[in-house]
Amino acid sequence: MTSELDRAGDAGGVIEVADLSVAMCTRNGARYVAEQVRSILTQSVIPRELVVGDDASSDDTLAIIEATVAEVRAENPAVTTQLRITARAQPLGVTKNFEQTIAACTSALIALSDQDDVWPSGRLARLVAVFDDPGVNLVHSDARLVDSTGADTGVQLLDAIEATATERRELVAGDAFKVLLRRNLVTGATVVMRRSLAESATPFPTSWLHDEWLAALAAVHDGVRLLPEPLLDYRQHCNNQVGASAPTLRRRLQRLREPRDTRAKRLVARADALVRAMKSDARVPPERLSAAQAKAAHERRRAAMPRSRALRVPGILRGLVSGRYRSYSRGLLDALRDLVQPPTAR
Repeated sequence: MTSELDRAGDAGGVIEVADLSVAMCTRNGARYVAEQVRSILTQSVIPRELVVGDDASSDDTLAIIEATVAEVRAENPAVTTQLRITARAQPLGVTKNFEQTIAACTSALIALSDQDDVWPSGRLARLVAVFDDPGVNLVHSDARLVDSTGADTGVQLLDAIEATATERRELVAGDAFKVLLRRNLVTGATVVMRRSLAESATPFPTSWLHDEWLAALAAVHDGVRLLPEPLLDYRQHCNNQVGASAPTLRRRLQRLREPRDTRAKRLVARADALVRAMKSDARVPPERLSAAQAKAAHERRRAAMPRSRALRVPGILRGLVSGRYRSYSRGLLDALRDLVQPPTAR
């Protein structure tokens, strides 16, 4: 992205600096955060600023971040990335913390960062280059799942979330709207986006996670691109607030036993929030708005299904025959979920 790269250097060498902010959200991340910060500051193209929003950590997270930045600068004075930290007295939660941390970023591009991952050295250069296309608003990638020690688990993120070959092709081609209308396949830790997208997406609805909401709005205007390369080591450990794991039969069966009421209401709220946002944007093509409204109607039908599993069958069959489950959910999988899930927690 030639227009958004600069060069900085002195006795430590010359480094390309992207007009890019890293929005890192932290909470009690002392164990892993130094490795993540170092991987950000030693990229082949470094960010202009690192903006940290700390969600009321009670450990040494912030001191470790400051010390790591100082160490990297001492090793290479050409590293000019500015560090800005906001320490929150009370925790906001993941989505609100990211919303406020993103809002504090000042660069043209913003990369989202967890506190416990590791960025391969060429990651930012690869992602930033995609924004040479002015129609791109958000880029995401695949990732390697690594364990708490950083060892490769042999599973990649898109496999863990069961992205199909067709979904991957559509995301690579920029045809993300119909994919994301069915379900989210964008993981925030892999995302770089334009600041203008974030500004238009604020405030984030409480029914959405931050990354899902940003991707959905970008997809409305065909602004999402997938790089199917694993450009992140996505660390999985017992304290992940949002994570991923290899798909297993046990995991699938657990989903089928989850109570449906809370999830169904959340899906309705999400669909309605997207419709409202699209209605307020005069640039949205009418057919896209109609599809979002149909998605919202589909989720309301699902939420209104009877408590009796037997009585749910006619509505599920109508949804399958009409193609609603295929267009607005995960097809037979969500139809089966609607049939067998218990209505309330026991």
